Amino acid sequence: MEVIHERVAGIDISKVDVKVCIRVPSGKRRHSEIRTFSAVTSGLLAMRDWLLAEGITVVGMEATGVYWKPAFYLLEHDMECWLLNARHMKSVPGRKTDVKDSEWIAKLVEHGLVRPSFVPPEPIRQLRDVTRYRTEVVRERTRETQRLEKLLEDTGIKLSATVSNILGVSGRAMLEALIAGERDPRVLADLARGSMRRKTDALIEALTGAFTAHHAFLARAMLDRIDACTATETRLSEHLEVMLQPFRRRIELLVTIPGVEARAAQVILAEIGADITRFPSAADLASWAGVCPGNYQSGGRSGGGKTRHGDPWLKAALGQAAVSASRTKDTYLAARYRRLVARRGKKRALVALEHSILTAVWHMFTHDTAYTDLGGHYFIERTGRARQTRRLVSQLNQLGYQVTLQTEGAA
Repeated sequence: MEVIHERVAGIDISKVDVKVCIRVPSGKRRHSEIRTFSAVTSGLLAMRDWLLAEGITVVGMEATGVYWKPAFYLLEHDMECWLLNARHMKSVPGRKTDVKDSEWIAKLVEHGLVRPSFVPPEPIRQLRDVTRYRTEVVRERTRETQRLEKLLEDTGIKLSATVSNILGVSGRAMLEALIAGERDPRVLADLARGSMRRKTDALIEALTGAFTAHHAFLARAMLDRIDACTATETRLSEHLEVMLQPFRRRIELLVTIPGVEARAAQVILAEIGADITRFPSAADLASWAGVCPGNYQSGGRSGGGKTRHGDPWLKAALGQAAVSASRTKDTYLAARYRRLVARRGKKRALVALEHSILTAVWHMFTHDTAYTDLGGHYFIERTGRARQTRRLVSQLNQLGYQVTLQTEGAA
């Protein structure tokens, strides 16, 4: 088999140690050597010195949890580092269970049987760290809010059934009063503000329950944790504003897409990076993100078109943007959603919108231009007015109606 890279190394990384196999020329043959290093910094430095002494130019390592990061970040400035997708490695037939993992990785890299995964540059990696942590903080706040709702249900208080947001101004005032010892439903209902005052009778019924000192203790702890999450989210968002200054143009482009607000734009940028040339085409970007149909063929038959896992953080942001875009008025994305949802279902229609959004992002970043909406009537214009008119008239005729067409504005 042809050797693509002369001096390569394969690294199998665990939490405690790193197994390294080098493959280098030795006369007319190929020489292999395997060494084991500690996963602490001193061990990684010794590994780097050995690889440099052997003249290694390409290093491949499997994406194992977060354990690959210290080795990758240490070596990336001295040699070409490939982060390998475990799914790609398993698709290559071989005696993987009979040889050392590090040696198998080295052979795959040596013969060009695998390709490296996308690892963004350091500024984008730092953006990822902050946006991902902020997402986890928001999710934790949501979970804590749901725990608080369940606690209220345990007491028989149905506040969430009457108030749209139990942590709003009115809901928070009632909760604070309950924790402070107030139990009279009428006094609690009188704390409502604004339009909530029209629901006084319903609030009195909803606030009648068995709220005890035990529930007050738990509710106080939950509210404190919710407030801490909110404060942390605010700090992270303020820090992100500073980090995003070099990428302000990219954010300005992203928010021109219907359904993509500032927070989603920040996540999209952090996940795909500012340099879109890493992805040769929009199709490559959609495939990497996992928002295009799967391609499974065997024996001339196509299997299911289930999407791959892709980037879960990016897919979550695209999903939120797709839902928002589907509710916009007179836009291409909303028209595409309505066109697909009737025959493909909501989930597939939303994935199609995610694909369209990511395709638009690739072209916008490539040409440095804002989003241009094709309009809500794009599909009608594309299929032709006459064809669309014939189809609609035919459907009405089948329902037993006699149709007479008249142009708009005619007398």
